[in-house]
Amino acid sequence: MNTAEQFLAARLSARKENGLLRTLKTSVMPVDFCSNDYLGFAHSTQLKANIEHALSKMPYAKNGATGSRLLSGNHSFTEETEQFISAFHEAESGLIFNSGYDANLGLLSSIPQRGDTIITDELIHASLIDGARLSHANRYTFKHNDLQQLESKLKIAKGNIYVVVESVYSMDGDLAALTEINELCKTYHAALIVDEAHAVGTFGEHGKGLVHELGLQDQVFARVVTFGKALGTHGAVVLGSHSLRQYLINFARSFIYTTAAAIHNIVAIKCAYEQLIKQDHAILIRQKIERFHQLTTQSGLYYGATTSPIQTVMCSGNKAAIEAAATLQQAGLDVRPILSPTVPEGKERLRICLHVFNNDEEINKLVDILQLLSKK
Repeated sequence: MNTAEQFLAARLSARKENGLLRTLKTSVMPVDFCSNDYLGFAHSTQLKANIEHALSKMPYAKNGATGSRLLSGNHSFTEETEQFISAFHEAESGLIFNSGYDANLGLLSSIPQRGDTIITDELIHASLIDGARLSHANRYTFKHNDLQQLESKLKIAKGNIYVVVESVYSMDGDLAALTEINELCKTYHAALIVDEAHAVGTFGEHGKGLVHELGLQDQVFARVVTFGKALGTHGAVVLGSHSLRQYLINFARSFIYTTAAAIHNIVAIKCAYEQLIKQDHAILIRQKIERFHQLTTQSGLYYGATTSPIQTVMCSGNKAAIEAAATLQQAGLDVRPILSPTVPEGKERLRICLHVFNNDEEINKLVDILQLLSKK
């Protein structure tokens, strides 16, 4: 075994000994309280039929894009879809990326320059962190939703300033103080970047997102919308000005140097948006969230309930989180533990995702088992 293989083996062995080894699983449990498919679009038979119908009218569509969008991979339908999505979110323009990770990486690695400053909430997604690391800008973090600490960082920031937050945080399910953060950005002439991954489909009119619900769509520098959560498909779009779109086409490496998404993926995205427009699914998911809150309150349980579909149950350590999840899974409820180092040590938890397709019986069963677990 060479030294490189020895390094891999040692790191994996240490992870295993500490109970932190990640593994891929293919098992599917009867009741989904785990996925980000909040609106049920990923397994919607109606959406699938709509996609197939749309593709049947595009016999010229290739199986693959054949190249990057700057070479052979661009398509008029892709640009029309970008315009359609931008209009829905009331943005000037938009640029589709192959994933939310690619979008965040491309956005933050290309725009802030040496001498500029990026200020991020400490709980932002790994893709935003990685994008910021790839820039040459000065980087600061502030305590989660701590406006006073954010302002202290803004006071010492240099160059062009970029404040980066999520509208709905993926691990805790809580909301950013967007209105207040936006006011601070205006005061200190900072550009606000908001990742709306877990807000689109679940907040705002017809799921336009939390930025739109708060009326900030004309004030935010850039919004990142991913399609792999509530929209049930794959990819992402960066929303902003026409200049932002043109800049990313020219400088975002994760856009320039990758094969474009196949046209059938773009069709799926367009059809998902059309389904979002036909019915306000945000109202439906709100009913499920309220049902969960009602039952937990009646049961004497308090978990710091959020207004998003993401609910968390804190556990004391990885072992406790794993055991609690195993109890729920044995009952057929797919709830997964979130362990350190994905979250900080001491912040291990069960991450519960509610969906429009979770019926009252399933939610009742979930709360009953959580109540039993709370007594252990």
